[in-house]
Amino acid sequence: MGSFGGCSGHDRTDAQLLAAHVAGDRFAFEELFYRYQPQLYRLARITSRCPDDARDALQDAMLSAHCNAARFRHDCSVSSWLHRIVVNACLDRLRRHKAHPTTPLDGTAAGCIADPASRVVTAIVVERALMRLPVDQRAAVVAVDMQGFSIAETARLLGVPEGTVKSRCARARTKLAGALGYLGTPAVTAEVGPAAR
Repeated sequence: MGSFGGCSGHDRTDAQLLAAHVAGDRFAFEELFYRYQPQLYRLARITSRCPDDARDALQDAMLSAHCNAARFRHDCSVSSWLHRIVVNACLDRLRRHKAHPTTPLDGTAAGCIADPASRVVTAIVVERALMRLPVDQRAAVVAVDMQGFSIAETARLLGVPEGTVKSRCARARTKLAGALGYLGTPAVTAEVGPAAR
């Protein structure tokens, strides 16, 4: 059966698990999926507009990864490859359903906050603000500031020029700063990422 965090007796690397899957190991991909499931779902949830879309996009992405594992070119890490497939599945679903209307950001995006110092509350507030970004800006800023991809990697992931990624991130950060500035910077930048400072 699959293991979380590589707790199988084998402790195989991501690349070894993917290679084993391609070679016919029935449980290797399951183990790889459970190793990354929490962060992949979080990525899908932030990139999508609702939990149902996130779950569906994650399922689409994992089916795609499962079927196309033999095409993995080793030009990036397996985890980066999985992240890329999830983001693309989310964007495909959003575009397919034309489900990306935008709502202007303002200081009321989060509603009232009883305890601004609470990390859990802050995470919810940041996520709500992210969901109000246009989908292209959201995808760029999530990839760069929350998932740690470089500008070049994000450009390849989204299929756009690097300058486009930079401008989308800049616009997204400006909107997020306007919506979240009243929280105070330490908690917000911890959630959004160092590049947003």
